[in-house]
Amino acid sequence: MTKIDNSHLPSRHVTEGPARAPHRSYFYAMGISEEEIKQPWVGVATCWNEAAPCNISLNRQAQAVKMGVKSAQGTPREFTTITVTDGIAMGHEGMRSSLASREAIADTVELTMRGHCYDALVGLAGCDKSLPGMMMAMVRLNTPSVFIYGGSILPGRLDGKDVTVQDVFEAVGQHQAGNYSDEQLAILERVACPSAGACGGQFTANTMACVSEAIGLALPNSSGAPAPYESRDSYGEASGVAVMNLIEKNIRARDIVTRRSLENAARIVACTGGSTNAGLHLPAIAHEAGIDFDLDDVCDIFRETPYFVDLKPGGQYVAKDLYEAGGVPVVLNELRKAGLIHEDCMTVTGHSMGEELDRITRKADGKVIFEVETPITPTGGVVGLKGNLAPEGAIVKVAGIPTQHQRFVGPARVFESEEEAFEAVKARTYKEGEVLVIRNEGPAGGPGMREMLATTAALSGQGMGKKVALITDGRFSGATRGFCVGHVGPESAHGGPIATLIDGDIITIDATTGELSVNLTDDELAERKENWKGPKETIYASGALWKYARLVGSAKLGACTHPGAKEEKHVYMDL
Repeated sequence: MTKIDNSHLPSRHVTEGPARAPHRSYFYAMGISEEEIKQPWVGVATCWNEAAPCNISLNRQAQAVKMGVKSAQGTPREFTTITVTDGIAMGHEGMRSSLASREAIADTVELTMRGHCYDALVGLAGCDKSLPGMMMAMVRLNTPSVFIYGGSILPGRLDGKDVTVQDVFEAVGQHQAGNYSDEQLAILERVACPSAGACGGQFTANTMACVSEAIGLALPNSSGAPAPYESRDSYGEASGVAVMNLIEKNIRARDIVTRRSLENAARIVACTGGSTNAGLHLPAIAHEAGIDFDLDDVCDIFRETPYFVDLKPGGQYVAKDLYEAGGVPVVLNELRKAGLIHEDCMTVTGHSMGEELDRITRKADGKVIFEVETPITPTGGVVGLKGNLAPEGAIVKVAGIPTQHQRFVGPARVFESEEEAFEAVKARTYKEGEVLVIRNEGPAGGPGMREMLATTAALSGQGMGKKVALITDGRFSGATRGFCVGHVGPESAHGGPIATLIDGDIITIDATTGELSVNLTDDELAERKENWKGPKETIYASGALWKYARLVGSAKLGACTHPGAKEEKHVYMDL
């Protein structure tokens, strides 16, 4: 690699000239040489912590990244940020911190990069909100950037079958129904998560890992290898080299993240039956680039994309199986065969998506990855809904749900919080055929837009997943299955129609036509809105969640907390 001219890079503000002698003295204190001070500086950001298995291997992988940066004549500086891990935050007050943590991750990475004037960013993340948060920071800063996923967990084994944490959540429901003993539950919980890494199905972490490749911010196939595999370290080292190449060529994050690459990313979510949370995170990443790409746009892509990768929770296989079948590049090649990939999009390799896919020789195995001509279903595994109950839209995951079961009409059973709904499910006081409505759980009203996995998993465990439906202005875990509609907007706290529902209102959910409606006229809805007593008061009157509730925007636009690139007056890299 040729020596990079750093006279216009941000690091010059802390390394060049007599006035920066105090700054350089700090660098010498850390053992940084004179030559290293003069090289481009690369922030190596990780979400490492000891909170959960998805983050525990990130520190090891960061060392490989640093080796790659050094080998390409760069100066790496490692720093960490927070993570809130959904699996452990699930089903209690802690889940309110989850979506808010995405913003905190993006904000803290931005502040560290700005404060220390780093020239480029390699970001490592392993959990649901840390992946989009890290990618949002890259696009916001518009630095040369490479993303690396920490890798998935290995599946557990019980009675000759693969098991994941999804099975444990659903076993809780079976236990409540009296169909699973204390002893069985104790065995399952000990074997379901046997290694480091993020949850193994096509839940949010693995969905966004696939997105990182499809959008072009990660090296091809880098998302696939499970976290325990030391082969991941070779991707880390290659990512360190890649970011130095991007600095040399002045290829920045917004050169990679475009409207067309966002469409590629939405395709990979749809065809793999990915998490509905992508309907939040893709608009949020677009927001950082000043690109109009909201929930409606995401759902348009979902609607016209075949579903052909058989992954849990709707299917049979886990991330390790996808990796062994050839990974994301093989899936993207199948999409290309159908003309569903924009091949001209730039990637972190410095080559276009089409050029990268030209190198792929493996074919769909017909087991994990079906050929695009013979998909599992002709439309995506995630569907957008709209109607008088959701004027700003909603989203439902239909992967694994037969077409004949994708319409549900029934009376509303309204709950004012997830806890209230979970208690009803646990006590089995709900009825078959009802539409369970959980409100006051949106981004602002929750606050924090909690996921409802504890409730949906309990329903599935009780064998009621197909006998009731559930709608909420909150979210669902990527591990959710059953007819569960999230992101209903406007949310209850903002006076959306969901705020005025009462028990017995007849609700129609139709994933084949994209309808979410209540059997009320416009005049009746207007009258209810006029008589609405206002948003439910929360207990969060100070602190981070108070601040988040006042800043956060609508789910349709990604639940963001700042104006985005459309309002920016400078780009960090050009200061």
